[in-house]
Amino acid sequence: MTFVKNTCKILSARILQQKANYATKTEALLGDINVLDLTRVIAGPFCTMTLGDLGANVIKVESLEGDEARKWGPPFIGGKNDSFYFLSVNRNKKSICIDLKSQDGRNVMYDLARKCDVMVENYLPGKLDTMDVGYKKLKTINPRLIYCAITGFGSKGPYAKKPGYDVIASAMGGLLNVTGERNGNPAKPGVAITDVTTGLHAFGAIMTALYYRQKTNKGQKIDCNLLSTQISSMINVANIYLNYGIEGQRWGTAHANIVPYQSFKTKDGEMVIGTGSNAQFADFCNLIGKKELITDERFIDNSVRVTNRDELIAIISDVIVTKTNKEWAKTFEKASFPNGPVNKMKDVFDDEHVKEIELVKELPHPDAGTVKMVGPPTVYSVGGNYARTAPPTLGQHTRDVLSNFLGYHNRKIDDLFANKVVR
Repeated sequence: MTFVKNTCKILSARILQQKANYATKTEALLGDINVLDLTRVIAGPFCTMTLGDLGANVIKVESLEGDEARKWGPPFIGGKNDSFYFLSVNRNKKSICIDLKSQDGRNVMYDLARKCDVMVENYLPGKLDTMDVGYKKLKTINPRLIYCAITGFGSKGPYAKKPGYDVIASAMGGLLNVTGERNGNPAKPGVAITDVTTGLHAFGAIMTALYYRQKTNKGQKIDCNLLSTQISSMINVANIYLNYGIEGQRWGTAHANIVPYQSFKTKDGEMVIGTGSNAQFADFCNLIGKKELITDERFIDNSVRVTNRDELIAIISDVIVTKTNKEWAKTFEKASFPNGPVNKMKDVFDDEHVKEIELVKELPHPDAGTVKMVGPPTVYSVGGNYARTAPPTLGQHTRDVLSNFLGYHNRKIDDLFANKVVR
């Protein structure tokens, strides 16, 4: 019985994939765009995955050892192969392994660059130029190429050659200093949010460059870096400091400028509640049975609520802790103010809304049968935004890309394999 159920799930996933592939071929938003992906870890792969979701043909070029994130586990798919960390940002791609240190490997890269519209890489600045496969070389091979470099600190400045990971940029860019419990230690966000935002900035820049190329027929180089992205993401904290000299503080889940706007303990968990206006505050007070707070001079508007934060939060906390998350959710069902439980992943994927919008996708995988992934969050009325294919195994598409994309004959491909130029 279990075998039948699993077989049905696999067949269903394959049908969905075929539908997505068909849509991609016929009307995908980026179905005519070829992307050369020389990225590893998170920021770059997240960017190229976003392009792949929109139908671009993404060719992930890996070293013979592969993207190091493949080993970032446990857990691993099948208990021994690629990490689920790697899987999270590499769907809708083809993997080809090339030894770029060899001349034959560089020649393959040149052939790929001739046929691709976009290249994305996240090596240290200048590293690929020393191997003769950077922008200086590739722009002579394909002047229309849009080349996006994602780095830790950019292509110039004292830190240009400094390795950069998400947590380093988060620390140096100010995020860690304002993240954590009030009067507590700095805390790292639970996911690599600086990597993700940098990947999204790179995606937007690439789309803009494609639009510009359509008008001018000119390619260009784009530089995106983690530190600049993180500093720009500090929005109000950065602007307040620049103009008033006030340093950001750690507030836990609370907000520096809006009260109440934070999580509160309930009888069985925690719930976040925010009131961004006096009308929302009044609605909140009525629903929790504290109507008298509305006209209390200490809480009459947001400015004094911020000043008298501790007193107000103490009053609210004593009320919210008397009911469960579900009970408060029922009470706040038609509330004008935003609210929601602090969910664990189980709660997230058991949520009726998340199930209804079908955000989780199942994709066929050569080792695991199927893998589950969180699909693209943005919905297009035309063209589609699909999780079409599972993240590739290392070198899964090397022969396919050499044969069907580059048009190499079988003997040449066999020689490249035999000489360990490709894997």
